[in-house]
Amino acid sequence: MLIVGLAPAAHGGNRTGRMFTGDRAGYVLIACMFEAGLANQPTSTHPGDGLRLIGSRLTAPVHCAPPGNKPAPEERDNCRHWLITELGLLAPTLRSIVVLGGWGWQALLPALAESGWAVPKPKPRFTHAAHYELAPARSDRAPLHLFGTYHPSQQNTFTGRLTPAMLTRVLRDAATTAGLTPPAS
Repeated sequence: MLIVGLAPAAHGGNRTGRMFTGDRAGYVLIACMFEAGLANQPTSTHPGDGLRLIGSRLTAPVHCAPPGNKPAPEERDNCRHWLITELGLLAPTLRSIVVLGGWGWQALLPALAESGWAVPKPKPRFTHAAHYELAPARSDRAPLHLFGTYHPSQQNTFTGRLTPAMLTRVLRDAATTAGLTPPAS
């Protein structure tokens, strides 16, 4: 299972060297991953803190902290080859992807198409708890389940647009679809 964010946060992943580590979005995401059985502990404070992801991986369409924490289309396009390479490496076992936010969703869809999955037209629409199954476009790909959720940013979590229960539910659904067995709630 792959979880796709936006970019390393200037005060989190960019500073610590590990995605969703040492920032508020990471605190929410890792706690929810723990609840869904996808992490061995509910916190991610620094590299070497003992965090292990279970059956999952974190990535982003942009690989450097963007100015103002807002990636530009040029940054997305310049980094797309990294995402395509990662999808190719993960393809033999990849069964589900959770995308955190509409920006990540729009960045991921072209990379999926270039990586061997059939992205329907019109493109799947992002909403919280969206779920689409993408058919393989190549014989060496399996069907892939694509899930969407609001990004666990402070703006979304402080306003209640995204609650930990909402995020945990999407993560559990994606884990179940990927063949992982999260603990019962």
